[in-house]
Amino acid sequence: MAYTWAVIVAAISFLLYYSKLPWFLFPILLFGAFLASGGKSFPRVFFRTVVRDLRVIYLGFTIYGQIRKLVKHKEKLWVADIFRKILHKHPRKAAFIFEQKTWTFQDVEDYSNRIANYFKSQGYKKGDVVALFLESCPEFVCIWLGLSKLGVITALINTNLRLDSLLHCISAASARAIIFGTDLADVVADIHSRLPEDVQLYYFGTSPCSEASATSLIKEIQRSPLSPPVTDDTKSLSDVVMYIYTSGTTGYPKAAIITHNRFFRFSTLGMLYTVTPEDIIYCTLPLYHSAGGGIGVGGCLFRGNTLVLRRKFSANRFWDECVEHKATVIQYIGEVCRYLLAQPYRPSEKQHSVRVAVGNGLRPQIWNEFQSRFGIGRIGEFYGSTEGNVGFFNVDNTPGACGFVSIIVPKLLPYSFVKVDPVTGDLLRDENGLAIQANTGEPGLAVGKILKADGFEFKGYVDQQETSKKIGHDIFKKGDSYFLTGDLLIKDEYGYVYFHDRIGDTFRWRGENVSTAEVEATMSKILGLRDVVVYGVRVPGTEGQAGMAAIADPDNNGIDLSALVQGLKELLPSYAHPIFLRIVGSVSVTGTFKLQKTKLREEGFDLGAVLKDKLLYYDAKVGQYLTLDEDKYARIICGEIRM
Repeated sequence: MAYTWAVIVAAISFLLYYSKLPWFLFPILLFGAFLASGGKSFPRVFFRTVVRDLRVIYLGFTIYGQIRKLVKHKEKLWVADIFRKILHKHPRKAAFIFEQKTWTFQDVEDYSNRIANYFKSQGYKKGDVVALFLESCPEFVCIWLGLSKLGVITALINTNLRLDSLLHCISAASARAIIFGTDLADVVADIHSRLPEDVQLYYFGTSPCSEASATSLIKEIQRSPLSPPVTDDTKSLSDVVMYIYTSGTTGYPKAAIITHNRFFRFSTLGMLYTVTPEDIIYCTLPLYHSAGGGIGVGGCLFRGNTLVLRRKFSANRFWDECVEHKATVIQYIGEVCRYLLAQPYRPSEKQHSVRVAVGNGLRPQIWNEFQSRFGIGRIGEFYGSTEGNVGFFNVDNTPGACGFVSIIVPKLLPYSFVKVDPVTGDLLRDENGLAIQANTGEPGLAVGKILKADGFEFKGYVDQQETSKKIGHDIFKKGDSYFLTGDLLIKDEYGYVYFHDRIGDTFRWRGENVSTAEVEATMSKILGLRDVVVYGVRVPGTEGQAGMAAIADPDNNGIDLSALVQGLKELLPSYAHPIFLRIVGSVSVTGTFKLQKTKLREEGFDLGAVLKDKLLYYDAKVGQYLTLDEDKYARIICGEIRM
């Protein structure tokens, strides 16, 4: 044992010396090693994770140092001021490439100044809100950047929203004006009569606008000066720059508060994955969410990356455009990787220069296939949320992991995993009323301690009632407060973290907890990467919820049910096999490809509610899925057919 600890001490010394980390970390790391040793397994865990941990500690200190430098800057800064520092370094460098047109950093500055000066002339001031309802394009960024120079907050509205959902998002932000694309004019017209009379409408685009009361923004800003606007407002990185809405997979989207500080931190994520200012980033993700509009755009504005934008994601053009624009980094989210794998082979998928893919939601079931087929050296998977204070980062390409927590320095970050009822989401507490830590290998709710320190604060949402729902109290001691992510994750013995499921999506059947995310990924792979949505439904006379899956069959080619049954037997435990199937033309997804299942869950297997889709149920006696007709439905409801 003495020899082992001698090697550990030598290893820490060696790594600190060559990584140029401060030496005051030595006793911290050594003490952390002592606390975490836990017996004979520690040396193996230590040598497996020490390089990973030290590298991220070093990068973490670097990023934190940049943030502290901005916070303590003698002149208080907003994102536009930070952007201007990059502008001065290379004004003629390409900032955006979009539809065969290149925007330099100077072009971005000039356009955003026109926006700022125009809205200043119209009396807009710090704290006012403007809703931006526009598809991805360079002007999208220039508009909110220009408004931010006045302290005006931009509410980034999902372009897929319609009617009540759209009205809710605009009303929740108390928007003074709406800027919308001409292709969305009819959508705005549908809610115009329900908007306050003093809301100003601006349309953006060169084609005619069907909303007669709207003003052409392009025409108005043509006469605006190119010089930066002069304002007397006090500045702080804690000021609000924009609202970014949650995806709205359950209920209406919520407006998350994004400060200048938080937006700048979005831009630093690429540093964890060796993304440099010379990299060209290909982004097909919508700019109204934090992945594309925060991480991608932030890398451009504050790191100097060239960002290739696309109006909408296209699976069959993806690799061709990566080759065309010499992209070295791509962004992904949700199901994008699955859509790319479902495409037929094309030469460009191996002719590109992409070396890093950064994003979240790459399912473990297709991780290796995605990486090997497309020849991508590094997968920069991470876990986080737009509004939260919990983040995990997979920095060493460990398949399936969304990040890690340090075993050597377990208290380095104030994140924890606590036991909850996976169905209701209620915290499980001990005899003292405190939360219970989840064990290694056990699903636990990820929580982050709410502190005032940069990076761990929780600003929440515009709606304070929604904010309070995401805060848990008395977690590890009386009086503390933690952000509740709503996600169940699993930590292994090396500290690697794996996404398990969303609270409320997990359901209990035959005494076991079923992860819908796992079943969805497995069924999708069995069925050739089809869209699959899994959820739990109530069956009279049974405990828990039976599994049900909606399977997309857009071309009405039919589902190979025999292959499905065989694949489920091989890959999933029997309690996780769906009892009911619903064959649909398509499944609803959000703008970031998150599956929407609220309506499907409500309709269940009710023949009276499901009128046009084919329903099937699993007959255990014959080992097959059979058509669910009115007779079978009635027998299931009365308990004659047991599940």
